[in-house]
Amino acid sequence: MSKYETVIGLEVHVQLATATKVFCGCSTAFGAPPNSNVCPVCLGLPGVLPVLNKKAFEYAIMVAFALECDVQKTVKFDRKNYYYPDLPKNYQISQFDMPIAYDGRITIALADGSAKDIRVKRAHLEEDAGKLLHDQDASYSFVDLNRTGMPLLEIVSEPDLSSPEEAYSYLTDLKRIIKYLGVSDCNMEEGSLRCDANVSLRKKGDTSLGVKVEVKNLNSFKAVRDSLEYEVGRQAEMLDEGDAIVQETRLWDEKKNVTVSMRTKEEAHDYRYFPEPDLVPFEVGADQLERVRKEIPELPKIKEERFRKDYGLDGYNAGVLTAEREIAEFYEQVVGIYPEPRVVCNWITGEIMKNINERGGSIGDLGIQAEGLAELIRMSQEDRINMRSAREVLSEYIATGKRPSEIVEEKGLEQVSDAGELESMIDKVVSENAKSVNDLKNGKENALGFLIGQVMRYSKGKANPKVAGEMLKKKILS
Repeated sequence: MSKYETVIGLEVHVQLATATKVFCGCSTAFGAPPNSNVCPVCLGLPGVLPVLNKKAFEYAIMVAFALECDVQKTVKFDRKNYYYPDLPKNYQISQFDMPIAYDGRITIALADGSAKDIRVKRAHLEEDAGKLLHDQDASYSFVDLNRTGMPLLEIVSEPDLSSPEEAYSYLTDLKRIIKYLGVSDCNMEEGSLRCDANVSLRKKGDTSLGVKVEVKNLNSFKAVRDSLEYEVGRQAEMLDEGDAIVQETRLWDEKKNVTVSMRTKEEAHDYRYFPEPDLVPFEVGADQLERVRKEIPELPKIKEERFRKDYGLDGYNAGVLTAEREIAEFYEQVVGIYPEPRVVCNWITGEIMKNINERGGSIGDLGIQAEGLAELIRMSQEDRINMRSAREVLSEYIATGKRPSEIVEEKGLEQVSDAGELESMIDKVVSENAKSVNDLKNGKENALGFLIGQVMRYSKGKANPKVAGEMLKKKILS
């Protein structure tokens, strides 16, 4: 057992899904040619004035409510001053002493089944900087300012996380909440969600924090977990050898699975914050707060508990179905048409998610309707088609959009359950497979599966395997 306690805090930057930037009317569309989505405001040209994006502001409030934060009644913006080539104004419009939200929490599940509250220290609205491109010319670095002015919500946790796994759970739950709200796509590959981690160790029983190391370049939740695991091990080894931990920023090298030093931080950087003179402080009206609160959908933890209670699902399946809002809503639509909650759950967590994973994208990208899936499930449950045919129908339904019943009729997939139609096939299988017949007579149950398979072969997959199995047993064993 380790003699150290791990202390982790996370800083998460969420790009809000507005059509335009936070202080100007430039597009936020991803993938535009470099420096094409820019204007005098986000380029910081003299004489321009920023104007706050109302939708970004209300998205920030929505997140605050969802994280159980208190919301500032007076909103003030500040200038965070620093020089870097991707920051054309040499300052970033952010919030310093009066963040839009503070004192919230996220409750995460621990491995032992218990729950733990992770405090959210603050969430503040700010603009993003540009992007430096280092790989286009060996002699120069280029600057793409399309990201400059993108609306960011920075969510800062208290140092309440005690392990890399807890950090992973916190991020998973945070992303789940934000996606449910619809305020961000949380696409880490496109920079819509970025995370920096602060980690330190202290001897068990100590109350003071150890020396903090910041880890950057984390482009996935797995990278967050892996880098923290490495960093905890590195710091523990240094402390065991009597070496001092240096306060620094380190980068995660995913190829080598190590953190490497980027720069030391002897002291906190002085950003010389002062109130943004071009954005006047303003009061948030109670009516606006109430309107935003009413727009918050049922959140994932509440929905998960309701699925367990209303549909009789176990914790695992309720969690899988509610992991994505779109899937949870689709599930309820199907159950509303075909009221067999567990059967529908098995289909969505099985065949539907298999197709989503194979094809990529979301359930919406499959192009199927709740009515169509309900019809397919009903035909399968009523033994009109077997499971093999049901999978074929689902693939055709996704590919063409035709109704499942239409596909079954066109392809002649309706299952043969009539004993008269199956009789001749049963006789042929019995006469041609004497060894398997004798094995079944001698109690070898797996022989029955082989014989049913032969009936399925002769029927080109149309035979009802349940009926075929009963007929085989009656003919051979009676």
